[in-house]
Amino acid sequence: MPSALPDGEAVPEDGSLPASALHGASDRPLGFYLHVPYCASRCGYCDFNTYTATELRGSGGVLASRDNYAGTLVEEVRLARTVLGGDARQVESVFVGGGTPTLLPAADLGRMLAAVREEFGLSRDAEITTEANPESVDPRYLAELREAGFNRISFGMQSAREHVLRVLDRGHTPGRPEACVAEARAAGFEHVNLDLIYGTPGESDDDWRASLDAALGAGPDHISAYALIVEEGTGLARRIRRGEVPMTDDDVHADRYLIAEQALSAAGYHWYEVSNWATTERGRCRHNELYWTGADWWGAGPGAHSHVGGVRWWNVKHPGAYAAALARGHSPGAGRELLSAEDRRVERILLELRLVAGCPLELLAPAGARAAREAVASGLLRAPEYEAGYAALTLRGRLLADAVVRDLVD
Repeated sequence: MPSALPDGEAVPEDGSLPASALHGASDRPLGFYLHVPYCASRCGYCDFNTYTATELRGSGGVLASRDNYAGTLVEEVRLARTVLGGDARQVESVFVGGGTPTLLPAADLGRMLAAVREEFGLSRDAEITTEANPESVDPRYLAELREAGFNRISFGMQSAREHVLRVLDRGHTPGRPEACVAEARAAGFEHVNLDLIYGTPGESDDDWRASLDAALGAGPDHISAYALIVEEGTGLARRIRRGEVPMTDDDVHADRYLIAEQALSAAGYHWYEVSNWATTERGRCRHNELYWTGADWWGAGPGAHSHVGGVRWWNVKHPGAYAAALARGHSPGAGRELLSAEDRRVERILLELRLVAGCPLELLAPAGARAAREAVASGLLRAPEYEAGYAALTLRGRLLADAVVRDLVD
């Protein structure tokens, strides 16, 4: 089942924010994340807040139905307009994620995007992304998305090898994601991403190289490559516990990362975040950069998280409970927390260190500053950036990023 929400203080019924949250808002970018919590089937490794038709049957009734979901989400966008009041910022990025957003009609995704446009306005060069399952789109659907205003699309490829896809319970045919890239280009999408996963039980180095070759051959301008994390409570975790498939160790993950870096850099892709590569600066995912740099975003949908000016909150998880709250005219927020200055300092280090530019050394406490000097000497941080006032990871540092972060936040 999907992971639990964190604890936190109650969200006011009207969703109102402390006045401090909007102080200086005009200097911060604003984005929207729109969550679509439906999937045709559950992948074995997934612990996201998503639901299949079977999981929703008899739970939430018509309120949980995807048939009227777009209208429900639009109500939260309108609530956001009320809560943010006189905030004059236009939205710089919209990201529709899931779940499988493309299980909804393209017109529904367009309706959700139109609500953001009507309530807030979109900046002239706004990045508008949706995730997509390769089997849930065709050329006509992609053309409808483009006409609705989407200009970036992210396909879940994961692997080019059928036996790896079977372990992941992925329901698409090998070769289909690559074909989708061509169809998206033909529909007029300027930016296309392929998501890959490495370290699946039973995957070999050659399997991983084949996946990279297939993704590169498709010609997207962005590729994400994530190490498989086996979350407790998932189908894959249960299979590993029963001994049906082996667990992949950290050394294998490191080897696969190095294979990815070599293949992607040789093909003209540049890393800008530990797990993300793009061919150009414009090809980077600007929406994710909002998260990594602590900007403002409103997450609409069941279980979606938001952050505005140091206030973070999260919605109730179940689609039925989410719709019921909005039907009563209430915020669907389940809890929130007000981040202290120390919380925000630590989070900046955690997130910005993963970026190619690194994090400012001025964020570090004395113990962290000493650790940074040692990390430069150990080849984990780049010396020129350190001299310029930033902690920026080397390739070896990327492999040990979690350990480097732990040292620097002390």
